Amino acid sequence: MFLTGKTALITGSTSGIGLAYAKALAAEGANVVINGFGDAAEIEKERQALAEASGADAIYVNTDLTTEKGCEELMRAAFDKFGAVDILINNAGMQHVAPIDEFPVDKWDKIIALNLSSAFHTSRLAIPKMREKGWGRIIMTASAHSLTASPFKVAYVSAKHALAGMAKTIALETAEQNITCNCISPGYVWTPLVEDQIPDTMKARNMTREQVINDVLLEREPTKKFTQPDDLAALVVFLCRDVAANITGSNISADGGWTAQ
Repeated sequence: MFLTGKTALITGSTSGIGLAYAKALAAEGANVVINGFGDAAEIEKERQALAEASGADAIYVNTDLTTEKGCEELMRAAFDKFGAVDILINNAGMQHVAPIDEFPVDKWDKIIALNLSSAFHTSRLAIPKMREKGWGRIIMTASAHSLTASPFKVAYVSAKHALAGMAKTIALETAEQNITCNCISPGYVWTPLVEDQIPDTMKARNMTREQVINDVLLEREPTKKFTQPDDLAALVVFLCRDVAANITGSNISADGGWTAQ
């Protein structure tokens, strides 16, 4: 357990990709701070399982990351419990689809706040303590949309492009302090959120399940395979190892060849 004694905070981690991150880091001995929405009993069950897996501790902090105050409350709770955050994974995000001239301004503001500004706030608060300890890892869950674009996703694409730029900037500012900052940019990841989209898309487009998967969801991915949350979690664990200490400022694609085209 090479992360024993270290603390990992993952935003948007009560399900899906973020929860996979939390489980993988707990399995390596890290204290874990999870954050997000969902059924309280299920979240507590996952929290207990994380603590048992790590042999350390796990806490759940429910704050509104679309606000500066909420981000500060999350970090303060982690600091009060563990003293510092050694591994910060900015994973929380949301999506809305509409043409730019019809895109609701409140949706734009909320997506930028959650997908981008929350990463700024958590990072600016985590870095001073990482510097004090002489070690840190910051990882952004970006997207293939940090490197390319799709129509009708102006807020999401803008936020993910900016997130990649933020990671590069942080990497340069912390390059001599044993802190790394990288992006992971998946294509479609097989999560309950994605799976739940399939029936509605089948109905709306009069397609079979297989057609929706291959011709809609995986249309731009040459491998025609979903990325699995556990695959991304394994990448996160690797980036936390000492052998990855010189990988910083990178945007690592895990998109089935989407952005190779």
